[in-house]
Amino acid sequence: MKKQSHAGAGAIMAICLLLGFGFFGFSTLGFDYFGLSSEAHTRIHSPVTNTVQKGAAMAAHATGTFNVKLTPQPPDDKAEGSTLSRMTIDKQFHGDLEATAKGQMLTAVTDVKGSAGYVAIERITGTLSGRSGSFVLQHSGILTRGAQQQSVTVVPDSGTGQLVGLTGKMTGTIEAGKHSYDLEYTLPEASDK
Repeated sequence: MKKQSHAGAGAIMAICLLLGFGFFGFSTLGFDYFGLSSEAHTRIHSPVTNTVQKGAAMAAHATGTFNVKLTPQPPDDKAEGSTLSRMTIDKQFHGDLEATAKGQMLTAVTDVKGSAGYVAIERITGTLSGRSGSFVLQHSGILTRGAQQQSVTVVPDSGTGQLVGLTGKMTGTIEAGKHSYDLEYTLPEASDK
C-alpha cells in the first residue's frame, strides 16, 4: 500500500507540473513546464507580425507570469491500479493578461510511476492586452512514464465583453521557480464605436 501511495504522490506532482503549478517542488522531477523544449519555447516567443485590416482578426501573443494555488477536494477515489482526485484552481495572471482564474481539475494517477492524466477547466476574468472580459481554458494532459503531452485551448465562443471571438492556445515555461505563460491568440479587431 505504501508503494502505491508514493507512486500516486509522484504522479500528482507531475500532473501539477503539467498544469504549470509550482505548488509541489518540481525542480527535483526534471520535467519541463508544459512539456516545452527550449527550441519550442524560442519558437513560441518569436514575434507575430500580421497586416490587419479593419474587422479582421488580429494574431498576437500575450506573455507574462502567473501564480497558482491548488486545493485538494475530498474524498479521493482509490481502487486497484488508480486513484481519482479533484482539486480547485485559483490563479493570478500578470503581464499582457491581467486576470484571475477559478477552475476545477480532475486527475487519474496510476500505480505505474510517471503515468497519470488530468483534465481541467478554468474561467479567466480580467484584461487581455487592454481589452476586458472573460474566457475559458480547457486543459488536457497525459503522462506516459514521464513523457508529457498537453493541450491548453481557449474554449470556442467562451469569450465575453471585449474578448468575444477570442481563440487560441496557451503554453508556458518555468525558470528559476517563476511561472510564465504565452497565449498565442486571435481576436477580432476592436471596433471604433
